[in-house]
Amino acid sequence: MKRSAPCIPTKGLIWPELIPGTLIKRYKRFLADVQLESGKIVTAHCPNTGSMQGCCEPGRPVYLSRHDNPKRKLKYTWELIAMPASLVGINTLVPNRLIFESINAGLVPELSGYENVQREVRIGDHSRIDLMLTDASNGRCYVEIKNCTLVSDGIAYFPDAATARGLKHLNELVELTASGFRTVMFYFIQRMDANVFKPADHIDPAYSQQLRRAAEHGIEILAYDVFIDLKWIRLNRKIRCEL
Repeated sequence: MKRSAPCIPTKGLIWPELIPGTLIKRYKRFLADVQLESGKIVTAHCPNTGSMQGCCEPGRPVYLSRHDNPKRKLKYTWELIAMPASLVGINTLVPNRLIFESINAGLVPELSGYENVQREVRIGDHSRIDLMLTDASNGRCYVEIKNCTLVSDGIAYFPDAATARGLKHLNELVELTASGFRTVMFYFIQRMDANVFKPADHIDPAYSQQLRRAAEHGIEILAYDVFIDLKWIRLNRKIRCEL
C-alpha cells in the first residue's frame, strides 16, 4: 500500500542492520523460530509480551537484528513483520524511546511546552509511569504509553489480549488525575494502516469500560501512528480516537 510522506518531519529511530527471514512460529511469548534466506533456522528473542494477534502469522516475512553480546543467550531479536498493508514493528522497547525523543524535539504538539521529560518515573511504592513532563508554569504531566499492533479493517485496537496490568495503569492515572495532575494515555500504533483507534471491547471489555471512565475523569487519550520502512521508524500522524 502506497503511503504519503510522514506528517511529522523527524528522522526518528534508525534500525540496526536488518536480516530478512520467514516466520516459522512464535511460542512461549519470548521466542520465535525464523528461517533465514540461507535456509538456516534460528531462534530469535521476541520483545513483545502481548498476544500479537493479527501480526504473528507463520509464513510471513520478518526482519531480525543480530547482537554479538556474549552475555545474550539469543543472538537475534525479532524487529518487524511484513503484513499485507504495512510493515509492523513488534519491539515494545521502541515506543517509549521514540515518543520520548519526539516530545523533546517538539514533535508532539499536545505535549509541548514542558521544560523536562523524564522516563520511568516512580509513582507510589510499586509502580512506575513511562514519562513525566515538568515545567514551572505548566506543572506535571504523566504519560503512560501503550504499544498497539492490532489493526483490522483500518481500526487499531488495544489491547490485543486481556490485560490486568493495563487496567492497573489506568487506575493509577485516575488517581493522579484526582490529585490534580495532567495525565495522558498515549497509544502508539506501530504500523501504517490504521485510520481510527478504538478500545477492544471484543477482547477485554473491562479495560475498555475503564478507559471510557478514565476519559470522563479527565485523562487525555492520544493515538499516533508511525511511518516505518527498513531504514527507520518515525512518529507520523495523530489518529482519531473513538471511545
